[in-house]
Amino acid sequence: MNLTSVQEQQLADRGISREVVEEQLNRFVTGFPTLEIASAATPGQGITILSPAEEEGAVKRWDMYLNAGGTVVKFVPASGAASRMFKALFEFADGDTDEAPADSAVGKLLAALDKLPFKADLDAACVRLHGSDAASLLNDGRRRDVIAAIIRPEGLNYGQLPKGLLKFHGYGATSRTPLEEHLMEGAQTASDANGVVRLHFTVSANHVDLFKAEIARAVPTMEQTTGKKFEISLSIQQPRTDTVAANPDGTPFTVEEGKLLFRPGGHGALIANLSEQSEAVVFVKNIDNVVPDSLRESTIRYKKILAGYLMELRDKVCDYRRSIATGVADEGKLEEIETFMKKAFSLSVPASVKADRDKRAAWINDRLNRPIRVCGMVRNEGEPGGGPFVIAEPDGSTSLQILESHQIGAQYQALAAKATHFNPVDLVCYIRDTDGKPFDLAKYVDPTTGFISSKSYAGRELRALELPGLWNGAMARWLTAFVEVPASTFNPVKTVNDLLRPAHQG
Repeated sequence: MNLTSVQEQQLADRGISREVVEEQLNRFVTGFPTLEIASAATPGQGITILSPAEEEGAVKRWDMYLNAGGTVVKFVPASGAASRMFKALFEFADGDTDEAPADSAVGKLLAALDKLPFKADLDAACVRLHGSDAASLLNDGRRRDVIAAIIRPEGLNYGQLPKGLLKFHGYGATSRTPLEEHLMEGAQTASDANGVVRLHFTVSANHVDLFKAEIARAVPTMEQTTGKKFEISLSIQQPRTDTVAANPDGTPFTVEEGKLLFRPGGHGALIANLSEQSEAVVFVKNIDNVVPDSLRESTIRYKKILAGYLMELRDKVCDYRRSIATGVADEGKLEEIETFMKKAFSLSVPASVKADRDKRAAWINDRLNRPIRVCGMVRNEGEPGGGPFVIAEPDGSTSLQILESHQIGAQYQALAAKATHFNPVDLVCYIRDTDGKPFDLAKYVDPTTGFISSKSYAGRELRALELPGLWNGAMARWLTAFVEVPASTFNPVKTVNDLLRPAHQG
């Protein structure tokens, strides 16, 4: 690949090597292979269902960790703008009629405006812009003016703000944003022995100041309410994780001055941000999956269960690796370890090393020396989300993976239809090895699990490359356990009308 001096400088400024760009461009030619799926993960075959006694034991183990001085950070991907939340509203505001059928998304929203946590702000915006509150405008048939006041910059600007800073839940005369709800949830599940709660939000570069302002506003009140001390950090998706765009024929897509066009590599790029966290235990959860105080009981309980179960698994991993390192892992012990790996992680030892005791022990030791994640899995009741599967690995072993639809080949569609659960993105991770040293998480990414999508730039068609997803291929080589959690822990807000659901009304 021949680069101009301008393009060479681009790579230097971003910290991207020529080899990385060449590899990415080659992907547009070769594409990405589909994974070999052994089976859908189901209860007893990849998905663990804990008994009440086991749940209580996990909660106690988590409390023990925190009381012994253990720390945790809540890692919240929060870089997305809320524009997709308001897609129906944009279409209505850009239309040429004020008619909104009662059964349409806009019609339902307008009929329930009083239930929205930002109704008072909306009224103020309508008065400022049109001299009348929302109800008066609706009485005059001015529905588009009301909708525009929600999404347009001259109104509330909700169509351009980050989702984490919108008002989600009402509390009488006050309200909370998702950021505030994550603070409260953190105070209830992740406070250390000194009463410190740590949270890390990944945000867009153009939203950093907005988040800082919201944090400065919200934290003093939340500290007074909870009696906790909050330590909050922010990061942006690093420019070196952007990917190069290509023309439809696979050649580099160039813009002014012959510069290469780079695009954000998707949420999989955040594995670099995750790797920089200093705490051993990390909770990962999407910004919009929050509920009001009155409905958070099951969320609190199962977050502690997932975290405690993670600690129990790590206890076993440390013990087994110690047995192998000290040479006391005889045939019986190796069989015990294999049984544990199979039950906890659906991880099987390949036949190629099974017969040789030393190779077998070395393989087991290597596979146990990985970051660990416990993922909550919800019964599939029609909600969108990636699915849990047992994957056949190239070396003949098996492992657990979370796959999105684009990763499932046509030959596996019938098998995928048998999936009983989906991924709500509720993870608890341990990112240090058995000696307490941080893992280099980049080493445990499967680079073959990205995907290519069609986009456009300035009216020109292009092909974009998405990096392996954060909880998909970016964690493909971790030790993974799936644990069933109730649907009450999964309450995302994908459209503004979701705020009218009982789970967000309190």
